[in-house]
Amino acid sequence: MNVPDHLRYADSHEWIDPDSPETATVGISDHAQAELTDVVYMELPEVGRTVTKGEAFAVVESVKAANDIYAPASGEIVEVNEALAEAPEPVNEDPYGAGWLVKIKISDPSELESLHDAGSYREHVS
Repeated sequence: MNVPDHLRYADSHEWIDPDSPETATVGISDHAQAELTDVVYMELPEVGRTVTKGEAFAVVESVKAANDIYAPASGEIVEVNEALAEAPEPVNEDPYGAGWLVKIKISDPSELESLHDAGSYREHVS
């Protein structure tokens, strides 16, 4: 299981890159995509939407089920990975790269402190 050390992780298996809170990239973890199996559809939010930490903001559908995706931090959606609407395969193939979901302008960077670092996330999923 791939768990990049520089990211932060929610209990619900979303990751966020804390290195640039102005436009923090968000996606689902390698563990989450493996549990979902083949992703067949993504319902992503509109740019400009404000989300609260823990709020469902997207839906991912796989051959198994549909699952909500939750905001790992509060803020404004400033970019959406539109390519996933036509071809969601990168969510499975490259969840930390081309499979990113949204970019959020974080309103309260202190919320990131309550997320898992890579080590505690590995323990959380094992």
